[in-house]
Amino acid sequence: MALKLGSILEGTIVNITKFGAFVEVDGKTGLVHISEVSDTYVKDIKEHLKEQDKVKVKVISVDDGGRISLSIKQATPKRKSVKPEEVDWNKNKEKKPKENFEDVLTKFLKESEERAQDLKKHQNAKGGKYSKKS
Repeated sequence: MALKLGSILEGTIVNITKFGAFVEVDGKTGLVHISEVSDTYVKDIKEHLKEQDKVKVKVISVDDGGRISLSIKQATPKRKSVKPEEVDWNKNKEKKPKENFEDVLTKFLKESEERAQDLKKHQNAKGGKYSKKS
């Protein structure tokens, strides 16, 4: 039986190398490259697989020389994202009518003048000089 691209089959791991695992499927041996083992980074393939394990693999290519490329990560269904749901931060805020520029500027100038007066009063109370901490 010829292996079809995209088919998902069950195979047995027959050999593990540092760059991947050889899996026997339907009497033929294909390679699962280390990058096709898991969705996460795989530093040591032996932490994920061992010989004689039964695994589901997807046929991702068959070249003219008969070499078969397989994938374990593509054969397993994708997991749902664990991202938190989107939060609408403005949902509970009271909606104020927008102020025009002149109103905002007038309010700013009034508050700034009040702060400047408070600062002058505070400096006069200290004698008009800044004191050094020792």
